[in-house]
Amino acid sequence: MKLSLSAALIASVFTALLLFLLRAFPFLVFSKKEPPAIIRFVEKYIPSMIIAILIVYCLKDLQLQAAPFGLPSLVGIGATIFLHLWKNNSMLSIFGGTIIYMVLNYFLN
Repeated sequence: MKLSLSAALIASVFTALLLFLLRAFPFLVFSKKEPPAIIRFVEKYIPSMIIAILIVYCLKDLQLQAAPFGLPSLVGIGATIFLHLWKNNSMLSIFGGTIIYMVLNYFLN
């Protein structure tokens, strides 16, 4: 099914409006009162849980028996940790660790 230009524009506007309202909803609901305990729990613990899940996911296929013995992954994780502790900048940590991993993976595999 092919959309006409007007139908595509209408769909885009409604999608943008819905996205805006979904993003604004928590601010509208919790701006005047203290958030419930479950929201505070999620805010405090979920980021750490997600990071732990991502680490497990990244290391699940790590091959330690054959060259390069997981070196790109381990150095990439070490670089990410080092950059984050050094500069405390999430974007620098993520991109720096990823770039180091990709360069090592390219040259060592």
